[in-house]
Amino acid sequence: MALTITPPFPLPRPDTRPPRLSLTRIPVSATLAANETLDARRRRGEPVLPLAFGEAGLPAHRMLRAALARAAGCNSYGPVAGHAPLREAAACYWARRGLPTDAEAVICGPGSKALLFGLTAAIGGQGAGVAVTRPSWVSYAAQAALTGRQAHFVPGAGGVPDADLLARAVTAARAAGNPIRSVIVTLPDNPTGLLAPAAAVRDLCSVAEAHDLVIISDEIYRDLVHDPDAPFTSPAVICPERTVVTSGLSKNLALGGWRLGVARLPAGGFGRELRDRLLGIGSEIWSAPAGPVQQAAALAFSEPPELAERVALSRRLHGSVARAAARRFAAAGAAVPPPQAAFYLYPDFSPLADVLLGRHGITSDESLAAVLLREYGVGVLPGSAFGEDGGRLRVRVATAMLYGDTDAERHAALNSADPCSLPWIAASLARLEEVLADLTG
Repeated sequence: MALTITPPFPLPRPDTRPPRLSLTRIPVSATLAANETLDARRRRGEPVLPLAFGEAGLPAHRMLRAALARAAGCNSYGPVAGHAPLREAAACYWARRGLPTDAEAVICGPGSKALLFGLTAAIGGQGAGVAVTRPSWVSYAAQAALTGRQAHFVPGAGGVPDADLLARAVTAARAAGNPIRSVIVTLPDNPTGLLAPAAAVRDLCSVAEAHDLVIISDEIYRDLVHDPDAPFTSPAVICPERTVVTSGLSKNLALGGWRLGVARLPAGGFGRELRDRLLGIGSEIWSAPAGPVQQAAALAFSEPPELAERVALSRRLHGSVARAAARRFAAAGAAVPPPQAAFYLYPDFSPLADVLLGRHGITSDESLAAVLLREYGVGVLPGSAFGEDGGRLRVRVATAMLYGDTDAERHAALNSADPCSLPWIAASLARLEEVLADLTG
């Protein structure tokens, strides 16, 4: 007798047509998509003013290039958590910033972005929600969706949600059967370029304690606060047992293409459990960070004087150009807080809504960004990409791609006490001023 297998479900009728294959669309991240659009325009010979992509816009330091070249033969997988010298160097990096860290509490990954995804997946049970600031970096909410979590936008400032509104959101979500398990903050902030004050961080920690939330503190821009003497308060100082800190080398040392990030996990039982879960996720997704990059990164996190000087010069350059751009937006009538960190501005064109509607038919931040790109070749990102209401006419502006088209120009910008006077940067700022004048009449 022939073997048969009884199917666990009814067989389709012979004349039943099979369903069409389909996939839910997952769009390319708004920042990367904008960069590709500008690159395409540039290749066509069209003039562009690249203010959309959050790249640090500087060459890799020669010391790090040499270290990477020496490590080229490191071609084994290595441990999932990262090589011990790198984890030790990262632990010392945090200790120098007032966060004593055991190397065992450090996990390395192919960029802090991958680590943030892994952490979002690792924290909480299936369906556990994630609170994020409105506005906040485009990938937080997107990563939550990819891991089956709901992102709850909570209005805030400087990368930290308002504590009272966060408490209400957590209570409401719990009552609806969709508990929020974690909250992501950015110190200092992308997209606004602002740094939340200590009081806002303390209030956040109080809510996290009261509602048993895990805090994920994305501090990748920490070394780029324009005023090096400005007080910086990490939630890991206030709530060390429930705070994860992530960082990397993409911003302070402009090594975005190297893809190397680090996470500092809490001490204690919860931290050990989270470590095991994150390592399990990493082992299935990225196996281990690239070996040669890890060896160069260990040097970077040890912060020799040459690299510390590079970060200081970068901080000065970012601040100078960002402030100069902010003055142009303010002169055109946009409301823009003076930038405090990194290379971001967050101008609000709402005071000019009537003018923009009458002159260009602009009714939303997306149409504002579209007009700037189509009519003027200026790339910016709409605030709605960061969770904002599109009617507020806010855009995120990134200024670090104005430093030059060649390494020679970028090095000149880095070493100039007055980078905005350099011809290529001055020309970009003049073009921005001209565009804004025409846009607003």
